[in-house]
Amino acid sequence: MINAVLVFNNSGQPRLTKFYTQLDTSVQQRLISEIFTLVANRPSSACNFLPLPPLLATTPSAAATPTQPHNDTPSLITYRHYATLYFIMISTSTESPLALLDLIQVFVEALDRLFENVCELDLIFNFETLHATLGEMIVGGVVVETGLDKVVKGVREQGKVKKRREVGLSAADGLGVVGGLGMGRGWR
Repeated sequence: MINAVLVFNNSGQPRLTKFYTQLDTSVQQRLISEIFTLVANRPSSACNFLPLPPLLATTPSAAATPTQPHNDTPSLITYRHYATLYFIMISTSTESPLALLDLIQVFVEALDRLFENVCELDLIFNFETLHATLGEMIVGGVVVETGLDKVVKGVREQGKVKKRREVGLSAADGLGVVGGLGMGRGWR
């Protein structure tokens, strides 16, 4: 099960925080801060998987005894770094980390198709589309769709996509955007 999906910029400002398990707000805030610090300090050559910090071990939803862990206890951080954004998923041990990397890839590619070369400002000004895209892929912490075309079609049918010209933005506005998340030609 996926317990949370987080998106941060390089400065640690959250652009998306979606929790699928109930946590106190104070625990969520500490967890968000701790996870960003862990992920941002890793070298680019390091793997994209981390054990979850022990912060959740003291919450009531955690396992009752350390010798009998529950399968629904959050235990793994999986992340990808694209240009100016970190896409992070917190999951249980039952989820495949490689499948989560693929899920992050599909999420970013769907956003790229919806926004035509997505950038951080698209996520800020069109958060409805960001949430609708995630909602097409994950419901209640369970992955329901991974087909890129189906996800994009579902979001477009909801009418949640706004073009840059509708919100007064363009890629050349000079607002510090360096050309999207690098998903265009030559990305790989």
